[in-house]
Amino acid sequence: MGDDAWAALAGHFADDAYESVKGRVRTHVLHRQLLEHLPAAPATVLDVGGGAGHQSFPLARAGYDVTVLDSSPAMLGKARARLSPEIRDRVAFVEADGEHAEEAVGGRRFDAVLCHGVLGYLDRPGPVVEQLCRCAAGGGVVSIMTGNARAMAVRPALEQRWEDALAAFDADTEVGVLGVPTRADTVEELSGLLRRHGVEPVRWYGVWLFADWLGFGGTEVDPADAERVAAVEFEAGRRDPYRGLSRVFHLVGRKA
Repeated sequence: MGDDAWAALAGHFADDAYESVKGRVRTHVLHRQLLEHLPAAPATVLDVGGGAGHQSFPLARAGYDVTVLDSSPAMLGKARARLSPEIRDRVAFVEADGEHAEEAVGGRRFDAVLCHGVLGYLDRPGPVVEQLCRCAAGGGVVSIMTGNARAMAVRPALEQRWEDALAAFDADTEVGVLGVPTRADTVEELSGLLRRHGVEPVRWYGVWLFADWLGFGGTEVDPADAERVAAVEFEAGRRDPYRGLSRVFHLVGRKA
């Protein structure tokens, strides 16, 4: 894979995972959750680890000024290939890793900084979380989506891997669906990191509950039901106890 660790996975990730029913549900639910906190367009958005633009391109279509930052040339290539003419003037690309985001964008501050599905591939979240907070303007939003360490036993249990499920109650790592090791976080731990860097957590949501767990249990969601599934997932993601059982969570903070 050379220097681009995502080169061999870009196609599967961008073309398969995000285009599946649960991929489209995740994008839709996160988008609705974000819109509850974002300032009005044309506010500026930095998507750190933005990959092929699945989360930020819908924001560009809604009128936001988007910068996609990613360390993978292959993923940025996928993003450029997906870029439609009507949003071309509202999307910029920066090739850099998240731990150097502030330098890569020249010290620019953004009205919103996103980091979705990235922290789980890092040994520790602290350096990137610090960069997210530094890149946010005063009053700006920081949005993080990552694996839920409180629900690690659900997947192996649904796959009837009972010994693995028992061990997972006290684990925060697993081999993810892409076949690479991933790490999960807790809302409490990430909230503490945000506060340390001047960002106050505002709200957290669950993402990927029914659609994701059904797949691991051997039941595929009918693509014709995607819109209805997304509506149910959106409601579950903002209610207890459902949100705590979601495979990933979405934490939103605001910089002082």
